Amino acid sequence: MKKFSCLILLAASLSSTAWAACTYPTAPGKLPDGSTSSREEMLAGKKLVDQYNADMNTYLTCIKAEYDESVAKGASLTEEQKQQMAARYTAKNDAAVDELQGVANRFNEQIRVFKAKSAPAK
Repeated sequence: MKKFSCLILLAASLSSTAWAACTYPTAPGKLPDGSTSSREEMLAGKKLVDQYNADMNTYLTCIKAEYDESVAKGASLTEEQKQQMAARYTAKNDAAVDELQGVANRFNEQIRVFKAKSAPAK
């Protein structure tokens, strides 16, 4: 039964074109270490995080537009199918936002470390 359920989910995902045109952005590979990085390296890291943020916002806009389009075209969908589509959209959106927030939190921590290291001794 478990294999059958997996096959149904796989078939449903392959038959659905929703979110097919939306490209999930890749998170920055390595963020600078605030305790050892120079100001220039921290600024380069900020540019990476800013670009990732912009790419993720583009992705989120894309999946929202495709979800809205699917719902608008889905007049013949059952309520259960609409709920499944909404749940899939919500899961994709939440996962993307969580990953983006994680990257931002990690970089912000390194900024705090960098600032603490760079602060003049009192």
